[in-house]
Amino acid sequence: MTIHNILRKEFVGPLLLASMFLATPTIADELKDISTMAEQGQQEEALTRIDAYLNANPKDAQGLFTKGIIQAENGQSDAAIITFNMLTKTYPNLPEPYNNLAVLYADSGKYDLAKKSLETAIKTHPSYATAHENLGDIYVRMASEAYDKVLKLDNGNSRAQSKLSLIKDFFRALH
Repeated sequence: MTIHNILRKEFVGPLLLASMFLATPTIADELKDISTMAEQGQQEEALTRIDAYLNANPKDAQGLFTKGIIQAENGQSDAAIITFNMLTKTYPNLPEPYNNLAVLYADSGKYDLAKKSLETAIKTHPSYATAHENLGDIYVRMASEAYDKVLKLDNGNSRAQSKLSLIKDFFRALH
């Protein structure tokens, strides 16, 4: 399943806009350097630097978000989930961490948790198009699983076969 904007690297929200006026260029440069390091394949070094940054700035939303991105891209899904959950508890009005949690949950087959995270993202920011699109993808994946289950129980069910075929065609068209 493809979920769009799997990990949003651009962190847009009221908190960031306010912090841009308060943050020193040094802080913004530090986070940019850390992100660049991670993008260049130096994830371990980037994680070490983001941890040091967060030790000095423990409630920095952009820093926590950056850490979650790096963890997820480094295959540390469980750690990224912890980081994004921490971010949602500290800053519950930011939709992006909920979206990223949904992607991580969906990747591990936890579609109910993904759905709840996306619904929360939408509640916090009703015009967040990415969350709406991802929620649609989750519904399609859940429908696919439901039709698979129908066919295991009743393999002659032609309606379920047709619906499942449409969903599979839909996914093939995306790739």
